Amino acid sequence: MPKLDDSRPFLAVNIAVLTISDTRSEADDRSGQALVDLIARDGHKLAARKIVKDDIGDIVAQLSAWIADPLVDVVISTGGTGVTGRDVTPEAFERVIEKKIDGFGELFRWISYQKVGTSTIQSRAVGGVAGGTYLFALPGSPSACRDGWEEILKHQLDNRFRPCNLVELMPRLQEHLR
Repeated sequence: MPKLDDSRPFLAVNIAVLTISDTRSEADDRSGQALVDLIARDGHKLAARKIVKDDIGDIVAQLSAWIADPLVDVVISTGGTGVTGRDVTPEAFERVIEKKIDGFGELFRWISYQKVGTSTIQSRAVGGVAGGTYLFALPGSPSACRDGWEEILKHQLDNRFRPCNLVELMPRLQEHLR
């Protein structure tokens, strides 16, 4: 069974949080704040935080800026993963992702199914890698952000998590460019 190997030293990861919303400000961004709090609680570093509108161009621009920033290891977004006309986060992520991490969305929906039942089909949570940066898109509710962090990302972004984790793969994400 997977577990933490306490004999390994913890390595903090630099994480940027992107809230995608036409209506939120930092003062009422409960989902983004939930992620910020969880990241800090678990010893990681908040590299940046931003709110952008539900606009493919704006989302792609922000993702691209953070992908190019060597101080950002991971981007976690919240919002815009549903099926309404303004929900364009997965489409924006697809424009920058070099390799999809299909299991992230699949596992998120499996976890979500146990809490919200078949309503989980409305989530288009996605994960991937671009420019050596991990990218994860979560739905725009605080509970979805907590589920995504507590059940998946908390473990995969902890280098002590065994048998394997995403952190130990970071040095190899761009080996094809060498």
